[in-house]
Amino acid sequence: MHLFHIHKITIALLGIICVSANAETTTLLCGQLFDAQRGRLLENRYVTVTDGTIDSVLEANPNSDNTIELSQHTCLPGLIDLHVHLSDELSPTSYLHRFTWSEADFAFNTAANARKNLLAGFTTVRDLGDSYLVTIALRNAIAQGKLSGPRIFAAGKNIASTGGHGDPTNGYPSNTAGDPGPKQGVVNSPEDARKAVRQRYKDGSNVIKITATGGVLSLASNGQNAQFTDAELAAIIGTANDYGMHVAAHAHGVEGMLRAIKAGVKTIEHGTYMNAEIMAAMRNHDTWYIPTISAGQFVAEKAKIDGYFPEVVRGKAATIGPQIMQTFTKAHQAGVNIAFGTDTGVSAHGENAQEFVYMVEGGMTPVEALRAATVLAADVLDQEQKLGQIAAGFHADIVAVPGNPLDNIELMRELDFVMKGGQIYRQ
Repeated sequence: MHLFHIHKITIALLGIICVSANAETTTLLCGQLFDAQRGRLLENRYVTVTDGTIDSVLEANPNSDNTIELSQHTCLPGLIDLHVHLSDELSPTSYLHRFTWSEADFAFNTAANARKNLLAGFTTVRDLGDSYLVTIALRNAIAQGKLSGPRIFAAGKNIASTGGHGDPTNGYPSNTAGDPGPKQGVVNSPEDARKAVRQRYKDGSNVIKITATGGVLSLASNGQNAQFTDAELAAIIGTANDYGMHVAAHAHGVEGMLRAIKAGVKTIEHGTYMNAEIMAAMRNHDTWYIPTISAGQFVAEKAKIDGYFPEVVRGKAATIGPQIMQTFTKAHQAGVNIAFGTDTGVSAHGENAQEFVYMVEGGMTPVEALRAATVLAADVLDQEQKLGQIAAGFHADIVAVPGNPLDNIELMRELDFVMKGGQIYRQ
């Protein structure tokens, strides 16, 4: 079935699930407000919102007729998760979905997972790989007001090399695997690489995702080896820059990571085995680190369960998964730029806020962890003028938790107010 028809079905069945704020001004009374730019709490602030935009942040009551009482809460900017996969969620049966699910199945699941992310307070997400371009279609439907969900910056299909972590035919028998090429996100030359990026531009991607090294969950034996040449990386990143897109690099092993950093990727995802040389290179090239501790912890636990993973995956999950927390601690101590990302879709959708707990356990202060998911994540997306702060002129993306998360970061898991673009989705 054509995706146009799939999305019409999705819209008809799911509807727009939100409570719209009136066109008139709405005021939020925040007992405390997290100033993400300066990393501090402000007491008793009134935030006025009109037509989806923050008008002002005031100390005095503007005497609004439409005031929402959050005096026992801390208000924060809408949270940003820079690494999600909305189209599915890892389970013992998820490896079969590419054979048993239709495009419609992926579309419905993507919409449902997006809603879980939004209700968890993540009003903006960067989706780094999907099936059938469903997140690009969903992004457009949300922007048009047809469905509820977070703002989505979508990569579409990621780019890999033959047999690499993102080769969609890994695990297929040889008589059905075929020879996927740039359209399917598989490249083996600089020419292929340029064509693959241009195809993603044609598809409507906002960002390019590459698998610079092997990975944990793919049906391939090596989780660390470098999987692009320097010339291929230069072609990908140069072409992406031509089209105004940055490049996110999945990377576990040292050599592939170093090649990607020197070539100019914007972010390193996971970064499991980064060493002092890698950390120095990231500082020198202003490369961001997106740790995804949640995914590492999740796969490490599931690797203990017989039958949860295929055997070719289980060993990699047991080895690589637990390492990410240690790497995060070292990278933070070394002064690497870190922004928030979970790899949700590996871990469960809607549980993204557990990453805050892991980041604090790994050595960050609560202020640092919250800034990583707000003002710093907005910087990665080049949206620092519209996202990541509660300030005049910014999108009215505001969440709230009962109590003070700077005293107890676990409160981020108890978030109970979500406004995105001036519309209330959870109260």
